[in-house]
Amino acid sequence: MSSAVLPRGHALTGALATLGLSLGMIMTSGGLTPASAATWPTANGSQAVSSTISVSGTKDYGMKRLYGSGDLGSGSQDEDQGPILELAAGAVLKNVIIGSPAADGIHCLGSCTLQNVWWEDVGEDAATFLGSSSSNVYTVSGGGAKEASDKVFQFNGAGTLNVSNFAVKNFGTFVRSCGNCKTQYKRTINLNTIEATYKGNKLVGINTNYGDSATLKAVTIVGDSSKKIVPCQKYLGNNTGKEPTTNGSGPDGTYCKYSSSDITYQ
Repeated sequence: MSSAVLPRGHALTGALATLGLSLGMIMTSGGLTPASAATWPTANGSQAVSSTISVSGTKDYGMKRLYGSGDLGSGSQDEDQGPILELAAGAVLKNVIIGSPAADGIHCLGSCTLQNVWWEDVGEDAATFLGSSSSNVYTVSGGGAKEASDKVFQFNGAGTLNVSNFAVKNFGTFVRSCGNCKTQYKRTINLNTIEATYKGNKLVGINTNYGDSATLKAVTIVGDSSKKIVPCQKYLGNNTGKEPTTNGSGPDGTYCKYSSSDITYQ
C-alpha cells in the first residue's frame, strides 16, 4: 500500500470526488502524495455559524471553513449540542471544512452524501447518521477528520454507511453503530481505502446482537507499530441507554468482515 495516496486538500475537487477515483489515481499539484503524508486543505475563507444550517439538494461550499459561534461555539462534548449543518434526506454536501468549534458536526436525517468534507478538530462527533429506513444509504467519499476524543462517525439510524478515500487521525472510535440508542436497527458499515493515523482506539464498533456487520478493505494504519488500534470491535448493544458490553473483536466472516491482507501497517 506504499503507493496509495490521499488527496492533498483542495486538489480533490468536487468533480474528482464525483468520479469516485481511488486514492492512487488522484493527482495533486505536486504529483502523487504518499498516504503517510495526507494533508488537510487550506480554507477558502471562513464563516461563523451561530445556528444550525439546513441543507437540501446539493450544496457546494467551495472549500469554505464553517465554525460554530454563539450556541454552537462552546466546543464541548455536550450530547445535546446542535450540528453546524443538518442535511435533509437525499442531500449532497460538497467541499467544506468544519473548523473549530465544530459543535455536533453534521447530521444526516436520511440518506446523504458527504463529498470531500474535512473536520479540522472534531467536536462531539464529526457526523451523525439518522433515519429509520433500512434502505437508507449514507455515503462519505473523500475528506478527513482529526482530533476526535470520542467518535468520528456516529451511526444511529438504519441502513448502510459507506466510507471511502478518507483520512482519520487522533481519534477514539472512527465509526460506531450506536450501542445504546432507544430505537435500535441492523446497520451495515463498509470502509474502503482508509488511512488511520495513531493515536486511535477502534476503527469500527458494531452490535452483533442486532445483526450489524462491518467490511474493511484497503485500510492503512500509520504509526501504530504495537497494533493498539482495534480494527473491528464487537458489542452487545441495548436500547436502555446503558453502556454496552464488548463481545470480542477481530474478523469472523459474519460481523467483522476482513482479512489480515486488508490492513497494511506503516
